[in-house]
Amino acid sequence: MKIAINRCYGGFGLSDRAMVRLKELWPDCPDYIGMCSEDEIRANPCLVKVIEELGDEANDWHSSLSIVDVPDGIEWEICEYDGLEHVAEKHREWR
Repeated sequence: MKIAINRCYGGFGLSDRAMVRLKELWPDCPDYIGMCSEDEIRANPCLVKVIEELGDEANDWHSSLSIVDVPDGIEWEICEYDGLEHVAEKHREWR
């Protein structure tokens, strides 16, 4: 499974060009997608395709978007610190 993440401090954000292309591929995509960290949206094939197609041109001014490939069958989540993200396998946690 391919997952879109941000690889720099600042946060996930799509350029205007990327948003236009995303709307072409996924007309019903949420307007807030540039700020969305919902796992199912980040794994959306249309979003992944836009980032793969446009490369660095998919980034807005404070992001460096990347695609991470996670093996099938893994329960995953996006973890972030000050906008810098990584994908981690879900596990149980108690506090």
